[in-house]
Amino acid sequence: MLTICLLILIGYYLKKPVGALVNKLKNADWSEKFSALWQHIQPYTKKAGRTATKPLLQFYYVVTDSETSTLDKALIYGCIAYVVLPFSLIPRAVYKFLGIMDEAAAVLFVYSKIKNKITPTINTKVEATLDQWFGAEYAVI
Repeated sequence: MLTICLLILIGYYLKKPVGALVNKLKNADWSEKFSALWQHIQPYTKKAGRTATKPLLQFYYVVTDSETSTLDKALIYGCIAYVVLPFSLIPRAVYKFLGIMDEAAAVLFVYSKIKNKITPTINTKVEATLDQWFGAEYAVI
């Protein structure tokens, strides 16, 4: 499933047809796969900080929404896996800044594709989770 999601992410980015790959995931158990991936991510959120964690939480809540399409779930899963797994098209260890930028580009690309699915309800859940993990954030007026 991970390989298929990564291929969908790359193919969709390159504007290649991905329908056949998406069809292979129609009956996938997204909640199980995403929960396993989330357990891997959660320890690193404190290091990443509130701002970097927010889009990942938005992705998580979009994936768990019953209205989200299989294509969107595959893009999100592939993106998060690409960011957290140790392999990369442009390795951070070798290319430093560029190695981070390819992962940022993946997040921005997927975010641009699913941002209309981030509802006020999802943002409320995201903020509540961020407040729980990082403490409440207050604006100075």
